[in-house]
Amino acid sequence: MEVQLTNRQQHILWATVRHYIATAEPVGSKALIEEYDLGVSSATIRNVMGVLEKSGLLYQPHTSAGRIPSDSGYRIYVDQLITPSLRSRSVSQTDATRSLLPQSGTEYLGREVELALQNRLQWEDWSLETLLQGAAQILATLSGCISLITMPQTTTALLRHLQLVQIEAGRIMLIVVTDGYETHSKLMDLSPTPEETQRDSEVIDRELQIVSNFLNSHLRGRSLLELANLNWSELDQEFQRYGEFLKNSVAELTRRTHAPTATQIMVRGVSEVLRQPEFSQLQQVQTIIHLLEEEQDQLWRLIFEEPEQEDVGKSRVTVRIGAENPLEPIRTCTLISSNYRRGSIPVGSVGVLGPTRLDYESAIAVVASAADYLSEAFSYFNP
Repeated sequence: MEVQLTNRQQHILWATVRHYIATAEPVGSKALIEEYDLGVSSATIRNVMGVLEKSGLLYQPHTSAGRIPSDSGYRIYVDQLITPSLRSRSVSQTDATRSLLPQSGTEYLGREVELALQNRLQWEDWSLETLLQGAAQILATLSGCISLITMPQTTTALLRHLQLVQIEAGRIMLIVVTDGYETHSKLMDLSPTPEETQRDSEVIDRELQIVSNFLNSHLRGRSLLELANLNWSELDQEFQRYGEFLKNSVAELTRRTHAPTATQIMVRGVSEVLRQPEFSQLQQVQTIIHLLEEEQDQLWRLIFEEPEQEDVGKSRVTVRIGAENPLEPIRTCTLISSNYRRGSIPVGSVGVLGPTRLDYESAIAVVASAADYLSEAFSYFNP
């Protein structure tokens, strides 16, 4: 959602969200004057809150009440108004805005999470499942949310052999054999230049063999997800024309060969988070518990989200707020998740589920730190 706010509007939205997160009570101008050094009058705050309401970022639960953040208001808060290093998406933030918004101790919290995991979990002496159970409990305790940690993927398709074969003029077939001896192919069109239309077919065959040898030497025994890390500049200049369409074709084959299988989800912290006022209705609680216990496969597909090809090897925290969640039982909740990895390959996920009225900075820091810790631990169990 693209909403352009002035520095003052950003500051008042930030204060409103922070106050509502802390109190669970609709926020009025008087509360903001008392709690935050906004440097403006109560009338100005009311005017700005009115503008934010018209923009869909705040709303009034009833006429005489103060205002509370909408899902869109929380989204702006997460994307633009909290510590930039922990935001879920890359959104520019001006230096003037940063100077207005107090910086929280999220880096400190991240280190605190890492220390808690290191001090309480000794992966050298534990099984992987016991480690994940312990991590889920610590995550729930520190975040105050329901923690969700998926068991890791047990298998990942690795490249055994790759071959490029000329089928006819301008048409090439890419054949990939995985370590499980599964064969996958992709037909590709290579539009020849006027000079190339006169080239002998045997010359093209030799070129394709050279490119095949190059790819095999760099990718054999590795996941196709790692193609993004391949240095295509190492191809000699005369072979560069194959680079882009090869990259796109192998990316498509990767999606075919790397179909993750839903695994068990470790769930902790249900009783604590359901005490929150947002979960006062029994029917809502029952639907969430049913999802956690009986429909984990749906939840798993939402938590374990494979990165786009250009994001391979990068850590990313995903924040889904309210109606952004496609599953009906949690459309009034926030789900924050990140993958843990074996090397650059995502093998499992860490997440927290709570009300939209959530301490986002802390929750994002906790999830990111837990994912980093489990990535390190997983390398111990799977060197």
